Amino acid sequence: MNDGPVLVVGGTGALGGQVVDALLARGKQVRTLVRPSSNAGRLAAAGVEIARGDMMDPGSLLRAMTGADAVITTAAGYTRHSKGDTPDIDTVGNRNLADAAAGAGIRRFVLTSILTCDQTPNVPHFWHKKLAEDRLEEQGVPFVALRPGAFLDQVTQRGGDPFAKHRLMWFGSARTPLTFILTADLAGYLAAAVDADVAAGERIDIGWDRPVGMQEIADISSRLLGERIKVRTIPVPVVHTTGTVLGPVVPMVKDMAAMFDWFQTGRYVADTTRQREVFGTVPTAEDAVARFLTSLGHVVHA
Repeated sequence: MNDGPVLVVGGTGALGGQVVDALLARGKQVRTLVRPSSNAGRLAAAGVEIARGDMMDPGSLLRAMTGADAVITTAAGYTRHSKGDTPDIDTVGNRNLADAAAGAGIRRFVLTSILTCDQTPNVPHFWHKKLAEDRLEEQGVPFVALRPGAFLDQVTQRGGDPFAKHRLMWFGSARTPLTFILTADLAGYLAAAVDADVAAGERIDIGWDRPVGMQEIADISSRLLGERIKVRTIPVPVVHTTGTVLGPVVPMVKDMAAMFDWFQTGRYVADTTRQREVFGTVPTAEDAVARFLTSLGHVVHA
């Protein structure tokens, strides 16, 4: 362990912001890489040191890492959540991060990767995480990659609170089991990984006690709320058709269609053995869904 700050890349995002909070709760000094055009007011008010820079600017990365003990990156370009996000962040940007970390002598680099990324060359944003892991290894950076499943709280809230509408939406079969996580849980694991007892180069799957389909999530929610939650499914071929039409304009659609194809194989499943050894008790699906419902203001039944 070192007294230097932890640099968070992606700290203005939904996941990165919660990582910052988790680090502060652990008593860590925190520094965040923030684009010159982004608002860092909330972070600065929390006592976070702001390092202005960009993943596409190698010099700014090296300056931001100077004196830092560790780096956590949650940055992702394919989602286009923020102005300036591009797929280049997931390729060129991640290579720049690895190279800067090697040059700065970072003690621990924590990468937010993706479950099964090493098995999915046909899903671009998955495969780019695998390439980021490889680059860190090639550069000799002491890193740990957390490979989480799908973010339940993010994939179900597009368009508002689905439980208030009594309906979840899903692409493909609602009964195919896969691994889900909650954003807040992953944020806690990323913060803990800075000082966790792990070997350099470890890849750790992150999930719940078991894979579940969206129908099972609806069934769990129905029991907890005491009212029926339905699932509306959209066939994956519809997504492919949309991708064919919009692909030249919105490349992300083809990427997402490939992802849902992978989900349908039933192989998007975490082995949480190492998660349990490093971070403790693995959440059950029931516990995670209950906490998600509570976070949305719903009253759950025991």
